[in-house]
Amino acid sequence: MSLPTLTALSPLDGRYAAKLSALRPIMSEHGYMHRRVQVEVAWFIALSDAGFAEFKPLTTGARAYLLGLVKNFCEADSLAIKEIEKTTNHDVKAVEYWIKSKFEARPELQRAAEFVHFACTSEDINNTSHALQLRSGRDQIVLPSLDRILLKLREMAHVFADTPMLSRTHGQTASPTTVGKEMANVVMRLQTACERIAAVKIMGKMNGAVGNYNAHLSAWPDFDWEAFSRKVVETPEPLGLGLTFQPYSIQIEPHDYMAELFDAMARANTILIDLARDIWGYVSLGYFRQRPRAGEVGSSTMPHKVNPIDFENAEGNLGLANALLRHLSEKLPVSRWQRDLTDSTVLRNMGVALGHATLAYAALLAGLHKLEIDERTLAADLDAAWEVLAEPIQTVMRRFGVAGAYEKLRELTRGQAVTAQALHDLILSLEIPQAEKDRLLALTPGSYLGLAAVLARRV
Repeated sequence: MSLPTLTALSPLDGRYAAKLSALRPIMSEHGYMHRRVQVEVAWFIALSDAGFAEFKPLTTGARAYLLGLVKNFCEADSLAIKEIEKTTNHDVKAVEYWIKSKFEARPELQRAAEFVHFACTSEDINNTSHALQLRSGRDQIVLPSLDRILLKLREMAHVFADTPMLSRTHGQTASPTTVGKEMANVVMRLQTACERIAAVKIMGKMNGAVGNYNAHLSAWPDFDWEAFSRKVVETPEPLGLGLTFQPYSIQIEPHDYMAELFDAMARANTILIDLARDIWGYVSLGYFRQRPRAGEVGSSTMPHKVNPIDFENAEGNLGLANALLRHLSEKLPVSRWQRDLTDSTVLRNMGVALGHATLAYAALLAGLHKLEIDERTLAADLDAAWEVLAEPIQTVMRRFGVAGAYEKLRELTRGQAVTAQALHDLILSLEIPQAEKDRLLALTPGSYLGLAAVLARRV
C-alpha cells in the first residue's frame, strides 16, 4: 500500500481503493472533466452544422480530431486543466481554455475557437456531464453489480428450493419455509428495485443562464434554439449526448431525476440491508456455514471464529450509501431562486455514495459465495419445533367444524415444549375423517412447507 493511499482521508481512496478501480474513472473529478470535454465538443460540432454563415461545417479531419480529444482524454489532460484552473479559479472556464489550446496549429479550428462554450452557462456543461457520469455509473457499475447478486440469489433459490427451514416470525418458531423460498423473496423484491433504477430517465438541459435561451437569441434571434438544444442532448453519442431533454429549468437542471434515481438505489440498498441482517442471523443459528479463506484470521484471540464479516461490511456500507443518497435526493431539487451553489459541492459526493454502494455489493456477493447449508442443523431445529404443526391441525379441525379448535391447540402448545407424541394423541382423539387423521399424522415440521418449493423455483 502506497503512502498516499495510507494517508487518504476517505477509505474509498485508501483502504478500499483497489476495489473501486472500475468506478473511479467514471465518478471521479477526472471523470467529470472528461464528460465536460465531451459536452463542449458535442455542442461545438453541432454548432458547425447549424447552418450559420459565421461557422461553416467542420471538415471530416477536424471532426475526427475533436472526437479524438474525447476518446483519448487521460489523466494528464485533467492535470493540464487543473493547471489552467489555478489561474481562472473556475473549472468550466479552464475546460474551455484547454480545448482552445488544442486548436493551435489547426487554422480551421482556431478560426472557430469562439464557438467553444458558445451561449452556454457553466451549468449547461455541468448538468449534462453529471448526467453522463450517472448514466455510466448506473449502467456500467450499479446495475451489473446488482445483477450479479440477483443471479446468485436466484441460483440459491433453485438449488435450495426443497431444503426445509424453520421460520422465526418475531424471533419465535413459526410455520416452516425453505431456504430457497427465502432467497426467492429477495429476488423478487430486488428485481423490482433494479427495474425502477433502470427506468429512471437521465436528463440534461442546455438552455442558458436562466433557462430561456437569452444569450442564444441575442446572436441568432430567428433560430430554433430549443430544437437545436434538444437535438444535441438527445442525439446518441458521440455526436450527441444520448440523454433525455429537459425543456424547463432555471439555471440548473431541476435534479428531480437524480432524486428519483438515488431514491430507487436507496430502496434496493434497504432490501440488501434486510438480506445481510437475515443471513447474519442464519449464520449465528448455524443454518449456514462459511467457507474459511486460507490464512484468514477471524479473531485476534479466538482462533476458532469465522465471522460473517462480508455481510457486516455490506450492511455498514449500504447504510453509509443510503445516508448520502437520501441527502442527495432531498437537497438537490431545492435551489434558491434561479441558482445557488449549495448543489455544486453536494454533487461532488455522488461518487462517494456510489462508492459505498459498490463496496457493499461486492462484499455481499463475496459473502453469498462463501455460504454452505448445514442441513443437519436445519433438520435438528425443525425436529425441536413440533409446535408449529398446531397451525395445520387447528385449520383442519375448523374445516370439519370442531368447536374451539384454535383454543384447544393454544392450550396445548402456547409457550411450552410440544412433542410429536402429544400432537399425535390429540389428532387420534379428533372426530374427523380417518383419511384426514392419517394426513395430519404423516406431517412433520420438515414436510409442512406449503408451496415454498414451487414458489422458489418460479423466480
